[in-house]
Amino acid sequence: MKYALDLKPASNLDFVSFGALNHRLDPGIIPFRKATECKIHVSGGEFNCAANLADCFRLNTGIVTAIVNYPIGDLIAEGVRAKGVRPFYKYFEHDGVTGPNMATIYSDRGYGVRAPVVFYNRANEAGALLKPGDFDWNAIFAEGVRWLHSGGIFAALSETTGEAIIEAMKAAKANGIVTSFDLNYRAKLWNIWGGQKKAESVLRRIVEYVDVLVGNEEDLQLGLGISGPNVKAKSRLDPSTFFGMIDQVVTAHTNVKIVATTLREVHSTNHHSWGAVAWINGETYVSPTCELHILDRVGGGDGFASGFFYGLLAGETAQAAVNLGWAHGALLTTFPGDTTMATLEQVRAFAQGGSARIQR
Repeated sequence: MKYALDLKPASNLDFVSFGALNHRLDPGIIPFRKATECKIHVSGGEFNCAANLADCFRLNTGIVTAIVNYPIGDLIAEGVRAKGVRPFYKYFEHDGVTGPNMATIYSDRGYGVRAPVVFYNRANEAGALLKPGDFDWNAIFAEGVRWLHSGGIFAALSETTGEAIIEAMKAAKANGIVTSFDLNYRAKLWNIWGGQKKAESVLRRIVEYVDVLVGNEEDLQLGLGISGPNVKAKSRLDPSTFFGMIDQVVTAHTNVKIVATTLREVHSTNHHSWGAVAWINGETYVSPTCELHILDRVGGGDGFASGFFYGLLAGETAQAAVNLGWAHGALLTTFPGDTTMATLEQVRAFAQGGSARIQR
């Protein structure tokens, strides 16, 4: 049993995500108050992992989610097909005026000393309407699934989405499927209906069924109520603060086998120092560090999680899995949009110390 995970052998679906799809409007470096045009990126924290694993890492993946029968829903569904992700949809009909809607994320890229600005229109969002009983999980899992993933953004959307995640996680454990969860604490979303204390109560219940947890120090503190350690980090790239919190995490949640996160020192919007760390069944692992010159930072964390999950699913060594996640997350910030344009060969080359010399 590698990494203390009881991974099934090859199945029909290597990885299934459960979450909300959205579309991100991206005006590039122009602030929205001055923008005259935008690019549209199909996104969703949970979907991004399934898309990256299908497109770059060549795994068979699926997304369980809501979709609305109107043109924006069609656009998003086309993006799901383009990434090679198999959808399991609950369909909603749009009333022509108020929805239900597919969420819109507004995010410029910032530049230099000007940080990116992100805001949402998630009014009457279809994903927030998902609830226990909407999907037949036993039927989905009967096709053969190795891994189920969800995240804190989806949990934050409404009082029913967290309960739906718990239902899915319980079914996954009953079917012998490895589970992962990205805490992704977002105060703006939780403050709409419950705040930090509600987030803590919901996320703690979800994590009772989780094998692999992704989250940084702030996610652990605000999402799970884990107190900060006495160790003072020397910099944002110092893993001591993160590792100092792990004992509390695994004491409170004995089912958790792996905890991982990225480390990022922001020098400017377009220049970050980048690393990653993981605690895997009692052992600690730290990636190399590198300097990132960033085109679009959105999705970098999902890029790390995707590469890390791939390493675990592929049976790589623990250190190699961390390095693959670190490398893929770094590469993803060099592309526009929320999902990968990298190849597995590029990820492996960078993880093993590759450079930016031209490839002829």
